[in-house]
Amino acid sequence: MREQGCPEGDLFSFLSLQRKKDLGYRNILSSMCTPPHPVAARAHAMFLETNLGDPGLFPGTAELEELLVRRLATLMHHPKAGGYATSGGTESNIQAFRIAKKQKPVESPNVVVPASSHFSFLKACDILGLAMRTAPLDTHFRVDAEAVESLVDKDTVCIVGIAGTTEYGMVDPIAHLADVALDRDVFLHVDAAFGGMVVPFLDRPIPFDFHLPGVDSLSVDPHKMGMSTIPAGCLLVRNPEQFSCLNVDTPYLTVKRECTLAGTRPGASVAAAFAVLEYLGMDGMRAVVAGCMENTRRLVEGMETLGCERAVTPDVNVATFSCSRAPAGWRVSTTRAGHMRIVCMPHVTRDVIEAFLKDMSDMHA
Repeated sequence: MREQGCPEGDLFSFLSLQRKKDLGYRNILSSMCTPPHPVAARAHAMFLETNLGDPGLFPGTAELEELLVRRLATLMHHPKAGGYATSGGTESNIQAFRIAKKQKPVESPNVVVPASSHFSFLKACDILGLAMRTAPLDTHFRVDAEAVESLVDKDTVCIVGIAGTTEYGMVDPIAHLADVALDRDVFLHVDAAFGGMVVPFLDRPIPFDFHLPGVDSLSVDPHKMGMSTIPAGCLLVRNPEQFSCLNVDTPYLTVKRECTLAGTRPGASVAAAFAVLEYLGMDGMRAVVAGCMENTRRLVEGMETLGCERAVTPDVNVATFSCSRAPAGWRVSTTRAGHMRIVCMPHVTRDVIEAFLKDMSDMHA
């Protein structure tokens, strides 16, 4: 730290230089985040100093968190679900595993997750001392539900399904997993961090949420397709009482018990997430998702015209291809199986798709 403070002009010149090193979203095709909606940015700025870790000091912000939870719970077909705003899918997944483990105290607990699961589940298992059993995928990159069932035993505390897999944009057979969970009396967590703000707005939604009786918890991230500011996640549980097993005493705060993982929690991104949902409504979100899905279809069509075959037809706006190289200046990613991966987020407009396809065509010429 400096002995003497830095002049404000010099400070912000330095910060500006650092910011210019960051990539612009226009050419980023690999991210599941996107620039925040203008109403999100405006709402975020209004709530910068708020802290949901001590909600009695910020009752208006705490009410917004409850409203956000109610909006998302209703979207997930269970308006009375319990929930709170998290930093994102990683925190939500850790908390879901904590609940599942406490609900079923066994000597050697294990969890069953799809081979497509997010790396946050590795972190959760490491933190909580859980053995991870990995279920294989079928030919469409969805988890094999029968394989999941075969891996469940008396020490299994949780099984996981994914609604919108990170690599291939697939929705696992959650209905089948829900039946397994009910039949084997095992907690079922659905990681809908990405798909939770996509699938409900599709023309033909795929069952994945609390509409299925066997689903116990869900993670959903408004900072992805919900176009909120970062960080904005949410953990929802079917039975609100299940959060009580996570409570710790907080005697010096305005609330005396707390179930959250983080102590200090930003209210600004909660306000931002709520603002987008209120501003757009169901019709607006349907239009956003429809645009992203149409751009995904156009991308697939264009890439296949160039000889880059799709790896699979995705359920949500993630496209993967059997080709290894992207044109200079574009940021794509690669799946573990070696497929090129592109996420058609709201910033990946039709103009961006056409520019990418033109560069791909020029590269192949």
